[in-house]
Formats: sequence, C-alpha cells, structure tokens
Amino acid sequence: MTVDKKVAIVTGAAKGIGLATAKRFYDDGFTVVINVHAELSDEQKNAFNQSGYDFEVVVGDVSDDKSAKTIIDSVFEKYGRIDVLVNNAGITRDKLLTRISIDDFKTVINTNLVGTFNMTKYVMKYMQKQRSGAIINLSSISGIHGNVGQANYSASKAGVIGLTKTAAREGALRGIRVNAVAPGMVRTDMVEAMSEKRQQEFAEQIPLKRFGNVAEIADTISFLANNKYITGQVLTVDGGLTI
Repeated sequence: MTVDKKVAIVTGAAKGIGLATAKRFYDDGFTVVINVHAELSDEQKNAFNQSGYDFEVVVGDVSDDKSAKTIIDSVFEKYGRIDVLVNNAGITRDKLLTRISIDDFKTVINTNLVGTFNMTKYVMKYMQKQRSGAIINLSSISGIHGNVGQANYSASKAGVIGLTKTAAREGALRGIRVNAVAPGMVRTDMVEAMSEKRQQEFAEQIPLKRFGNVAEIADTISFLANNKYITGQVLTVDGGLTI
C-alpha cells in the first residue's frame, strides 16, 4: 500500500540519538520505522506505548548485506514509499591504536561504515524511482579531527563523510539529498559512564561549557531532512569544540 504520510527509517534507534530522532520525526507527522539490532525488551516496548509513540520496529543487522536489503524492501513493500533514512546505528571499541585487535577494528568499520553503505545502497534504489528522498548519516567530530583511542571509530566516521559526499553527488541526479551530522560530546550512555570529574574536564574544553543533548542532534537531523537545498554537507554540532 501507499500511505499519504511521509515515511522515515531510523537505524540504531533503541536509545540515545536514534530514539530521540525517531521521536522527533514522529512528532513531525511521519510514519516512523525504527531499526534495532535485537528484539526490544518488554520494558522498552512499554516505555514506547506509555509515551504515545507508535513506531514500527524492524529487527536487523545493518552490517549484513542481506539483512539491510530485507529492512529496506519490507518497509517499501508495506508503505509504498521511503522519504527519509537516518543511518544512526554505530558502535565503539575504544583502545589505543597499538592495542586494537583486527577483529575490533573490523567490527566497528562493519557496523558504522559498511552498515551505512548497505542501507544507503538499497534505499537509494527506491528513492531514485521516487525522484526524491533525504538520507542523513551520523558521522562524528572524531571522523573529522581524529581522537586518541578511537582509530577504528574515527576511521569509520571519516569514511561516512566520504560516502556521504559521493552519495550526494550521485543522488542529486534524481533529487535525492544526502548529508551528515558530526556530533561532539553528547549526553548518551557512553558519556554518562564517564566519571563526573572526567565529564567536567571535557566540558571545560567546550566554548559553550556543556555537553549537547540528544534532542539537539535530532533537531539538526530534522532540519537536514526538510531543507531542500542542502546536500553533500557535514554539519558539526559540538558546542564550538572544533572552532
């Protein structure tokens, strides 16, 4: 069937930036499909229901070619359109470069970069037929400037930027816009796991003297999805950290 409401897919949306983005698109009037790597817990499902967000949940591993294709195909078959894809799924395996195992390097690359490639490849085939669509990829300031202990993560996020720019050039031929968001320090589970002292040390390095929040990243993603004349760009949202 074909629905009148626009359809957005958000990967890695069980929590954090992905969940905040899914909520933002739902509030904006979209039909929202969230991709998660594993089945949601009953607690998570209840939280969605109680908050009034009626998401369709699709379980799948974006780093797996067949799984990514199945996710995209199933959404299009059900709704007859895909207007926005947010490639948010990502992981970290932080260690100093000389201590990173090849498995940890490949695992991060496969999820963060290959996963973004897989989803982009398959959604673009449908968007090309529609002659419209917006893809927003999650990069990071680590992918622009590098970061100690994140050789694998930085490499994956730098790769996302290159992929974004090439996809934007190719997508523009059929009215598809592709952009990236590069967050700085954002209050997610990873940041909250840091000691209070370490958080304060990081915050002091930021001109705005605070970490970002997930809603601010979701706002940026929504802006890029709706602006019809921005493509191939990397929008840094970091409180001025990389001025």
